[in-house]
Amino acid sequence: MQTTADPDPQATAAASDAIGIVGGGQLAWMLAQAARELGVALHVQTPGADDPATREAVSVVLAPVDDVAATRELASRCQAISFENEWIPLEALRTLQGPGLQFLPGLDALQPLLSKAGQRRLLGDLHLPAPRWFPLADVLQPAAPTPADGGEGALAWGSPRSLRSPASPRLPEGFDFPMMAKASHGGYDGRGTIPLVDLAALEGLLASVDPDDWILEELVRFDQELALVACRDRHGTVSCYPLVQTHQHCRVCDWVLFPAPVDHRVEVFARNVAASLLTALDYVGVLSIEFFYGPSGLQVNELAPRTHNSGHLTIEACRTSQFAQQVRIVAGLPMGGTEAVVPGALMVNLLAPEGGDADQLDRRRALEALPGAHLHWYGKHGGRAGRKLGHLTLLLEGRTDGVRELEKQRRLAEVRAIWPLPCSPT
Repeated sequence: MQTTADPDPQATAAASDAIGIVGGGQLAWMLAQAARELGVALHVQTPGADDPATREAVSVVLAPVDDVAATRELASRCQAISFENEWIPLEALRTLQGPGLQFLPGLDALQPLLSKAGQRRLLGDLHLPAPRWFPLADVLQPAAPTPADGGEGALAWGSPRSLRSPASPRLPEGFDFPMMAKASHGGYDGRGTIPLVDLAALEGLLASVDPDDWILEELVRFDQELALVACRDRHGTVSCYPLVQTHQHCRVCDWVLFPAPVDHRVEVFARNVAASLLTALDYVGVLSIEFFYGPSGLQVNELAPRTHNSGHLTIEACRTSQFAQQVRIVAGLPMGGTEAVVPGALMVNLLAPEGGDADQLDRRRALEALPGAHLHWYGKHGGRAGRKLGHLTLLLEGRTDGVRELEKQRRLAEVRAIWPLPCSPT
């Protein structure tokens, strides 16, 4: 573990006025920008000296995000710590909790959100709509006992014969292909999400992964993907940002449109889902919810216990950005308003091209020159095709869904003429 030099005391808030963020990527970078505007000292823990957030943070603890000793050092600089992502050593962090330090969201609230299986169980317990699912390991359950084995009930779990697997995996009754396989931990931007079209695909997956850390879901037919960023403060007040529509390219977010072109009743239902989750978990902070919307109604796809790609456009489109809101909540400041301040907005992710791009600077300048454009460049170095290098938010003027749709198509074409999508980000 390394630390940066101590910052100038004149430029730094006291530890009681400071917050810490575990993680140093683009989300932490935008949190640090919001913190500076609010006069809140923000310190980060991140492994790379050139990670995006290091440019804006008051101080940096250079260490992996799962280094608990480094988090203890981070805690010495503040009284409240939040997280850029959900890949955290939860049980080890419990040893740091005490009167002088709060984790926000709380560790108990985070517990069921750190895996997709945990999220699905939570949604089921709260009777909230979500795709039907089961643990991948269930496809390896032994066949039912037969009379030749000694009759009904002759095999008890734990006996040697009961541990054998069937000749081939089989889906539980009521499920059929195609299915969607998801890694329970660590999947993002298309990673850890694999469609399974038939039994051969399932067998191939089982040969390459630990079935205890994957789930299978029914493949949901949907018309739109939607997302909602919600927040709850230390006093239990819940607030939600406007519902947005998202669009994926090879399972990586391509663009986000605000407001979502859906009936107001859909947004009301989404807000009720968010309020139920935040209240049941006693959650303090920003929570992002991805939805499927189609013939089966509104269903929760995934939960992200943090700021989220779908909320980036709140920087320009809403009274208080999702990043400023998270800083406010963690620092113990009153929440800001979440209402829109523009008729509409389109956020477009700038994904790394295949084979590099020598004209990035020229392209960035061309994007910034577009009318109503706000470029956020993360300052990442290198990386694979499809990596998120930045995003562009375009303010829209249309007052109806139909007009905004035409405006979205026109503005998206302008962006893609300058910054094409990579063929197949992975």
